[in-house]
Amino acid sequence: MPIIQSLDRALHILDLFDDQHRELKITEISQRLGLHKSTVHSLLKTLQLHGYIEQDENGLYRLGMKLLEKGQLLLRGLDIREVSNGHLKRLSEETGQTVHLVVQDGAEGVYIDKVEGSKAAIRYSWIGRRVPLHSSAVGKILAAYMPQAEREKLLANYTYSTQTANTITSEAEFLTELDQVRETGIAYDREENEIGVRCIAAPVYDHSRRVVAAISMSTLVTTVDEQELQALVLRLVETSKLISNGLGYREIG
Repeated sequence: MPIIQSLDRALHILDLFDDQHRELKITEISQRLGLHKSTVHSLLKTLQLHGYIEQDENGLYRLGMKLLEKGQLLLRGLDIREVSNGHLKRLSEETGQTVHLVVQDGAEGVYIDKVEGSKAAIRYSWIGRRVPLHSSAVGKILAAYMPQAEREKLLANYTYSTQTANTITSEAEFLTELDQVRETGIAYDREENEIGVRCIAAPVYDHSRRVVAAISMSTLVTTVDEQELQALVLRLVETSKLISNGLGYREIG
């Protein structure tokens, strides 16, 4: 695998900082990496531009706040998995269906946890898989509860790729769907990603009443009829509330 030298060197600079070396001079960094000061200076300025390195009034370098921001994102993701996993396993065991935990990453949803159901014949999903917002139940949840300004910015350059004949293909249609999602608190993928597969999804809230994830259940059209699907919706919503409560969410009133 080819290594990008400049990126490799920049990451080595970040690794130099620890509890014993919270601030470093450019000469120290240069010596420890065995690089010329001019090369190190360019790398530091690039890292500084993106907020990963800061420089104080004495010329000393230290880690930037962007690393804390990214670390908090990672921690939130890990906390969600820890809180939700037992609930997802219980839901899957009791229904026999496959359930997922999904977070937003740009214009896509990303599976960060999955529990395979005993009745499931669906094998298309895996942890790390990305799904479009417009054609997946989890994506519709994440888009529906996104701050309006953020959603407008995202949809301004959004591509409505067609997966099946049932896929949403326009912004107007998508926005109408999102209105329905906010009204009901439930999103559906009715064979929009894959023929024969229907999914349902519900939002997960954190302590600040912000939707931070979606949980979903995948079913086969041939084995789960509409009546059973609605019964599964109730179980899914119940589980989403338990996970949200575990993250500190409390309903008002």
